[in-house]
Amino acid sequence: MPTEQDLQNLLAQISTLPPTSPQIPPLLTQLKRTLLFLNALLPTPTTSRTLHALARQTLETGALLSIRLRQPEEFTRYFHHLQPFYELPSSSFSPSDDGQRSKVTGLYLLLLLTKGDYAGFHTVLEALEVVGGGVVGDAFIQYPVQLERWLMEGSYDRVWGATKREGVPSDEYGVFSEVLVGTIRSEIASCSEKAYPSLPITNAKNLLFLDSEGSVVEFAHERGWVVKDGRIYFPVQQGEEMRTEKEILVASGQVIENTIGYARELETIV
Repeated sequence: MPTEQDLQNLLAQISTLPPTSPQIPPLLTQLKRTLLFLNALLPTPTTSRTLHALARQTLETGALLSIRLRQPEEFTRYFHHLQPFYELPSSSFSPSDDGQRSKVTGLYLLLLLTKGDYAGFHTVLEALEVVGGGVVGDAFIQYPVQLERWLMEGSYDRVWGATKREGVPSDEYGVFSEVLVGTIRSEIASCSEKAYPSLPITNAKNLLFLDSEGSVVEFAHERGWVVKDGRIYFPVQQGEEMRTEKEILVASGQVIENTIGYARELETIV
């Protein structure tokens, strides 16, 4: 019969492994089975404060490793399993603290942003504010909150800057940040197709936040764009041939302007 000591031993073992080790998934399964045997998958009035803390630590470990393994669905399951523990006062745990609640919750907020689930984002955020979850001044929470604000403003250049390594609160956040930049890049590409008949590759590199002109060419081929003589030619949108340049810019120019964030570069794009 598994004991609390077995749970501690498993947690100690998994903490020594690199995040991508093939030993991680079976150990996570073993941890969850141990919690089940100990009747600790959910907090109960008869559960000891020490076991509460171990159970929460186990689920948080699984959640964070799921991010490293790029398994957002598994992370989401861990997040929901953690909610009953996060609803308990810190005095229910030994030691008496909030564990990694801010970090895990901030990651979930970031995941919702990558999915475009803004309603879910604000639901989680409002719940944090109601229970006094320390939203203001918490780097793990403020990171996705600031990104969401910039996304709503269309300030994609700021979002891109914040996702660079030095601006990310932890390595786990970097995983979702990469996904978010990919989502933004796709949106910018769609706006570009509507705004311009073609763009120089050099300008497209800045516009799409890509590191090299080679990356631009590869991205262009993925989108089905034509690359010729140093320029990218976008497919003609249905009905676009009848629209004036002014009409096109009214429809999409503001989005592109916010995206680039560099007014002078906009003047030389077309």
